[in-house]
Amino acid sequence: MLDLKGYGPSLLDGAVITIELAFLSLALSLVLGLVGASSKLSNSRFLRITATTYTTLIRGVPDLVMMLLLYYGGQVAVNNISDYLYKVYEVDFFFQFDPFISGVLTIGLIFGAYMTETFRGAFLAVDNGQIEAAKAYGFNRWHTFRRIIIPQMLRHALPGLGNNWQVLLKTTALVSIIGLTDMVRVAEQAAKAERSPFLFFIPVALMYLLVTAGSEILIKWLNKRANVGVIRGD
Repeated sequence: MLDLKGYGPSLLDGAVITIELAFLSLALSLVLGLVGASSKLSNSRFLRITATTYTTLIRGVPDLVMMLLLYYGGQVAVNNISDYLYKVYEVDFFFQFDPFISGVLTIGLIFGAYMTETFRGAFLAVDNGQIEAAKAYGFNRWHTFRRIIIPQMLRHALPGLGNNWQVLLKTTALVSIIGLTDMVRVAEQAAKAERSPFLFFIPVALMYLLVTAGSEILIKWLNKRANVGVIRGD
């Protein structure tokens, strides 16, 4: 990377933090998405209501508001609990919210709601006749899920997962607002100090563009692999 008036190494470190944040948030959102989709398709009324409440609440609140609420509001809640424990039970307990962990949890929670709907639609798109055929061949529930449902579900889910990932990647820029030294925050501080916004924000934009372009190529390759043997138009 160019020196950029001495800020180049810091921007590179910020880029690494951004990528780590994005992939950890993606992993959390995928887990929450699978759990949420399974809950929405469950026979349990409690699980369906819980999952629906989660997706409705998360998708209805702006991402920035959710991040500020969980980071600052969560810290206030922890402080109040700490004060209560010390006052009533003389338990000295304190926990400081970490911006990186808070960013992962917030973005993971936000996109877990979107992944839930993506996975739910993908599960529903699997032909029920093939599930019945698997039962007729003596497959148990685990083998049916692993050999029949998952491969076909992924084929239907990949386009939506790819779109969610692209949006998630750009959403990582919001963590700069809670103090995480990602590349956006480094660029912002450098631009203010040097009064050269184009010098620092253009490289950041190019980094995001590079990652999203690479991701798009990978997603197209995965889609192609997942649709091997599938006749278009069926």
